[in-house]
Amino acid sequence: MFRDAFRRTRCLVPASGYYEWETRPDGKQPYYITPAYGSVLTIAGLWTEWRDRVNDETLATCAMIITEANSFISTIHDRMPVLLDGESADAWLSGDAGIELLNPAPYDMLRMWPVSRRVSKPGNGDDPTLIEPITVHASTEPATRFRLN
Repeated sequence: MFRDAFRRTRCLVPASGYYEWETRPDGKQPYYITPAYGSVLTIAGLWTEWRDRVNDETLATCAMIITEANSFISTIHDRMPVLLDGESADAWLSGDAGIELLNPAPYDMLRMWPVSRRVSKPGNGDDPTLIEPITVHASTEPATRFRLN
């Protein structure tokens, strides 16, 4: 399905962070995941153009490449985006590198914390409070999971 895009239309998806959800007995708990150092994550992606037959428009779309979670993220979820550093990003875009780059990020590259479940509610708006750390019940949250700085 993505063979042609892998060969010809690679892209980078910049992000300040992303959310992942942990399944818990009381429902799904979102976490905000962001770089431990620096301000932007660079996610490996693929893009393509396609024709929307309903609106008769050409649309450009992209997909992030996902891999298995590293040992840090696996405490809450089993997969994560492929994150690239500067050198790897250049090699990804140029096509000089391929699947050898599609690995989990190093353990210490990220930090995460639990955030409000409002993240999961459509129509609640998008505002800075959605990435503010919250306190979750101590008996269900091992303190070793979070790295805030």
